Amino acid sequence: MASDENKARRRRQIAEAVWRLAARDGLEAVTLRQVADEAGVSMRLVQYYFGNRTTLLLAALEILNEEAEAAAQQRIGALGSDIPARELVRAILMELLPLDEDRRRRYVVQSAYFVRFLTDPQLQEVARTADPALESLLASILTADPTIESDDTFADAELLIAFAFGLQAEMLLNQLDEPHALRLLDRTLNRILGNPH
Repeated sequence: MASDENKARRRRQIAEAVWRLAARDGLEAVTLRQVADEAGVSMRLVQYYFGNRTTLLLAALEILNEEAEAAAQQRIGALGSDIPARELVRAILMELLPLDEDRRRRYVVQSAYFVRFLTDPQLQEVARTADPALESLLASILTADPTIESDDTFADAELLIAFAFGLQAEMLLNQLDEPHALRLLDRTLNRILGNPH
């Protein structure tokens, strides 16, 4: 057990180094040597845990996404189990917005990944074949609530997520502040799902 915990701690330490480099300089310049130096470990240790650069980048992104999901589940779980579907969808979409420093840092790093994915065919394939889990989750929440006005819940989920990612980009660029972004989110929810009753 201790060795598993140590392994997870080391992998996270190295992943955090990738995130810092990505946020500061983008992923284009990230090398195994830079990651080792940033993490304060040997390059051999980075290779031991991750092998090559592509595996390292994907693993660091996976760790980042797992942590984001755990944080989101904790915040949403705090809302209670009897939250109306519309409010649950809103809470999930709010998790895609940089509403605190943790999420802002995470989305800056994910933006660096986005740029890298545009130019790397191997990473493009990973993105292209990704499971639409978030879309499916939102669609199932919308489908389960008869008060939601939707003739295609999956398409509505896709629209809402795409809109939230657009808000995310504008907030990262300081083009929208939080109150304005949330007003736009509510307006979009009303337009797509109908006004709440």
